[in-house]
Amino acid sequence: MEAARDRLVPDVIADGLHVLFCGINPGLMSAATGHHFARPGNRFWPVLHLSGFTPRQLRPAEQGELLSYGLGITNVVERATARADELSTEEYVEGGRLLTAKVALRRPKWLAVVGVTAYRTAFGERKAQVGPQERTIGDTRVWVLPNPSGLNAHWTAATMAEEFARLRVAAGVADQGGSVSVTTPRS
Repeated sequence: MEAARDRLVPDVIADGLHVLFCGINPGLMSAATGHHFARPGNRFWPVLHLSGFTPRQLRPAEQGELLSYGLGITNVVERATARADELSTEEYVEGGRLLTAKVALRRPKWLAVVGVTAYRTAFGERKAQVGPQERTIGDTRVWVLPNPSGLNAHWTAATMAEEFARLRVAAGVADQGGSVSVTTPRS
C-alpha cells in the first residue's frame, strides 16, 4: 500500500452532471486500485445505493457506471495519503481553488462535498454544517455530506443515506430503488 502514496486517482466526470461527489482525497487503497472510495470499510457505495442514487450497490471497480446516472466523483485534494490528517491547510485551500475551476468548467447541477471539515477548510466556511450551502459556483449549488469513512462514528449508514437522499431529491434525481424514504427536506 505504501507504494500507492501520492498517486492520483482519475476523476469520474462529464459535463452537466446532476451531482458531482467530491471526496477529501484518495486513500491508499483507492490509489492502489485506481477506484474512488475503495477501502472496504468506506460506506460511500452502500449509502449511494441506500439513498436511491443507484439501483444496486456498485463496487468501486464499477465507478464508471455512475456517469450513466448523471453522477461523478472527484476529490478536494488529488494526492493520496493514508489519512486525511496528513494533508496541510494549504493543500485544502489550493484544492478548493482547483475544484472551483473544475466545477465552473464542468457545470454539474450540484457539487456534493463529503466531509464537512474538508469543506470548511477548502472554502474558508468555518461554520458550515452538513446540508445545502449558500455558496454557489456559477449555477452549481453546493451540498455538504457526512464523510462516509468507517472512522466517522457520528453518522450511521442509515443516517448518511437519509442525508444523501435529501440531496438526491433536491437534485431532481429519480429514486433508483434505495430503501430510504425522504420526508420534507430540511432548510
